Amino acid sequence: MITPAPARRHGLTRLLLRLVAATGLAVDAAVHARLADRYDTVGDSISQGTLFRAESAAASLAVLVVLLWRHRTGDLYAWLVAASGLGALLLYRYVDVGTLGPLPNMYEPIWFADKTLAAWAEGVATAALTVLLLGYRRRRI
Repeated sequence: MITPAPARRHGLTRLLLRLVAATGLAVDAAVHARLADRYDTVGDSISQGTLFRAESAAASLAVLVVLLWRHRTGDLYAWLVAASGLGALLLYRYVDVGTLGPLPNMYEPIWFADKTLAAWAEGVATAALTVLLLGYRRRRI
């Protein structure tokens, strides 16, 4: 059976969005994994390095979910990882929040190459996943 052209284009668009999102999440994971050891001394009970490793693990799982599972729930998980990473990065770049319970003070009011790369990667992934999530059609009962 031959698939109609609009359906093929829709499928190709979704595939490209998944690849863009997965790439952004993979870059996010790599940057956080690479920087984690530099931040192990920041914090008392939970170090910033530990939080970076958790972000890297969550983003790595999100890459697999976006590429292999291809389900709205997985896309939502990946969106939450990307958007929360970007939100935290921007918050701690511009606001000195201080220590929050066991979380360290992660205020760092500068941009450097890895931070900029992570911000762009998280932003691109968030945008691609937003389009994917908005593209799901509601099933009629």
